Amino acid sequence: MASGGLGRGLGSLIPSKIKKEVLPAGSQVLVGESAILDVEVGKIKPNPHQPRRDFSHEALEELILSIKEHGILQPLIASRDGDRFQLIAGERRLRAAEMAGLTTVPLIVRQAEEQQQLELALVENIQRRNLNPIEEAVSYQRLIDEFNLTQEAVAKRVGKSRTVITNNLRLLALPTEIQKALVDGKISYSTARVIAGLPAEKRLDFFHAAIKNDLTVRAVEGEAKKVAVRRHFRKVKDPELQAQEEALQQALGTKVSIKKTGSSGSITIEFYSDEELAGLLAKFERAD
Repeated sequence: MASGGLGRGLGSLIPSKIKKEVLPAGSQVLVGESAILDVEVGKIKPNPHQPRRDFSHEALEELILSIKEHGILQPLIASRDGDRFQLIAGERRLRAAEMAGLTTVPLIVRQAEEQQQLELALVENIQRRNLNPIEEAVSYQRLIDEFNLTQEAVAKRVGKSRTVITNNLRLLALPTEIQKALVDGKISYSTARVIAGLPAEKRLDFFHAAIKNDLTVRAVEGEAKKVAVRRHFRKVKDPELQAQEEALQQALGTKVSIKKTGSSGSITIEFYSDEELAGLLAKFERAD
């Protein structure tokens, strides 16, 4: 998701990516999901091991706006501590919810050891290599959402490259119809990846055309390039600009694109969860 246009609120940029109706019956990646409780904010204690200490109103402004408009899209994770709860993951959401004036927040109760077991189970499922691409992407998303992991950390946990993680996560932004087609084997992973790289408004039409014409992966890639060429008016990216993009991507650990017109332009930084956004903000603050 690009960071340009953040004024619309994070909720519009980070939709609920895990569409359970797409997953096959008996899917292992959602086994043992806990019930979501509605818990009073005052009963939740912050995580004492939270390394981030700057939770100023300004730093949380975009998330506060999103929560006011859309509510909390991803439940917090906490363990029970008597009649209170000890936060495991979601401190930014908790602070922003307080600042937004919420009295309760959605919360999943899980003991710390259960949290570790869940991580092990998800990693084990991924490494078995018997998951379909959407189940694999859901597993990565849960590791990011429920363990405050970055994509880089997930890649290390499961023994895959950061690029593989990023490509799989992009599948979760596809329309439900396309995700189902991928799960049902009507399109290949390679075709789904190509479609995920298209502008959001082009994906469904492109998918329907690919299905109707029974396009091969090579043909799909060729048609996608035509869309990209039309979109970018056949402009070739300047090698120096590309090198600058790569330098920023390496420094930030996520995809970055630079658009330049004359001496001005814009930089778009992509992120895929609230926690990854928090990590990016922390990097910028440390650089001050």
